[in-house]
Amino acid sequence: MTLPAEIETTWLPVALARSIKAKPVRREVAGHPIVLWRSPDGIRAFRDRCPHRNYPLSEGRVENGQLVCAYHGWRFSGDGGCAEVPGCARDGLSRLGAEPLAVVELDGAVFVRLSGGKDDDWAATLPPMPTEADFDHFWWAQRPTPARVYDALDNVLDPFHTNFIHDGLIRVKGRRQPVVQIVRAAERSFEVTYVQGADYGWMSRVLEGARRQSRGYYYPPVVFQGRWEGPEGLNLCVTLWFVPESATSLRTMARFSTPKSKGPAWVKEALIRLVLIQVIEQDRRALRLQHHNMARFGGPKFKAGPGDRLTDRLTTLYQGGRLEPGESGPFHMEL
Repeated sequence: MTLPAEIETTWLPVALARSIKAKPVRREVAGHPIVLWRSPDGIRAFRDRCPHRNYPLSEGRVENGQLVCAYHGWRFSGDGGCAEVPGCARDGLSRLGAEPLAVVELDGAVFVRLSGGKDDDWAATLPPMPTEADFDHFWWAQRPTPARVYDALDNVLDPFHTNFIHDGLIRVKGRRQPVVQIVRAAERSFEVTYVQGADYGWMSRVLEGARRQSRGYYYPPVVFQGRWEGPEGLNLCVTLWFVPESATSLRTMARFSTPKSKGPAWVKEALIRLVLIQVIEQDRRALRLQHHNMARFGGPKFKAGPGDRLTDRLTTLYQGGRLEPGESGPFHMEL
């Protein structure tokens, strides 16, 4: 399955703003090498290719507020314009610019878009997230994983693997509880609700307390959002972007939101990171093994089981299609 066509026009988080300092940073987005660097006016993004001899600009340096190519010393300003060709006159430099990309910062994350649209439309294209006034937030940038974006989305939307891959952490293999599942589809997204108490795994006990229900949302092409709700409202919201480096590799960027409390926000962040690190590594390993095994057998050959109610909806939206709005369920299961 190839990457969805709309990936080129989607705003994608690619790095933490604090990681962009004096040295240029290289990223790969949907097969496109890009370079991020900090100018006097903020973070800038270019295609990682000097227009002169196509040397990677990420090998260069930032000097006096300009990006300098390491091959011949060509200098580029924040808008991509060529500011200097060392040893030559400054005439005719306007045709020698680098290729800038749309870039914006949000709550400490750097978003880029490869092509299309207006540069100021980014806020309207993001999934709905808790407001800054009522919640504490932090970003978690993870290292690349060899996997398809589709399979990462399928994994995070699938509740049944948690009894096995995350046995004892999220759910427990030998101790299930009754759960009611309801699926609501819009034309370009869907929501799945699980009505249940807190999971039996110790992670849920540590991070949540009482639970009334949880909700998962898919926003094409690469965003999943999970919301865990207790009797008094939202306990935790996690928004995940599975950003493709290529058709077979992805980098996950996660935004965590928790209600403000009396304790310092960094304590909550540290606790969440400590509790989730093993879950993340378990999912990374599962995706890596799945990816390698599919390659050994010449590609994916999936058969949907009775619990795979979201697969068709995910596939349709991921490939750019539309859903018929409506509600399915309630479905009764044990998790």
